[in-house]
Amino acid sequence: MKRIIIACLSLLVLTACQQKAQVAQNNMAEESAVETDTAESTLQEGYEVGNKYIDFEMAALQGNTIRLSDYVANNRYTLVDFWASWCGPCRAEMPTVVKAYTEFHGKGLEIIGVSLDNERSAWAGAVEQLNMAWPQMSDLKGWDCSGAALYNVRSIPSNVLIDQQGKIVAKDLRGVGLLDKLAELL
Repeated sequence: MKRIIIACLSLLVLTACQQKAQVAQNNMAEESAVETDTAESTLQEGYEVGNKYIDFEMAALQGNTIRLSDYVANNRYTLVDFWASWCGPCRAEMPTVVKAYTEFHGKGLEIIGVSLDNERSAWAGAVEQLNMAWPQMSDLKGWDCSGAALYNVRSIPSNVLIDQQGKIVAKDLRGVGLLDKLAELL
């Protein structure tokens, strides 16, 4: 009789442990789904016009680490310009970006270049050759660039214009459209 009682108790304990493990597993799955939804929500918030930008940091061309928020907080507008030295359309657009910097930097515009290069020497050479006088950052991971991933960059050139309060006011401005938008704001 003792053996039957012990066996029944053991079976009850085992069943309770299995149920507890199943509940814990379900909770972990729910938390994971919430984290995924939050990450996707954050991506959308950081990418769409009218939403708050997503901050990130990377190595500057000089080797020190720079943070996007340092520039956003200190300038009326910050243009985050995603580009690469090997990108023909980026190089073709760069004279317009240089013109925007020359005309509007003194009025409160800062540009932060985010390079999707893999090689530091190619990145540095292009910055010098194209007269890009503004801060540059890169993790040298090409299309796996963490900053570009935060902003869902699928093609370059691409950019995001952020106001001093951290709100995205425009994206993917090119050519005359970039200059006109900056003239309107500044």
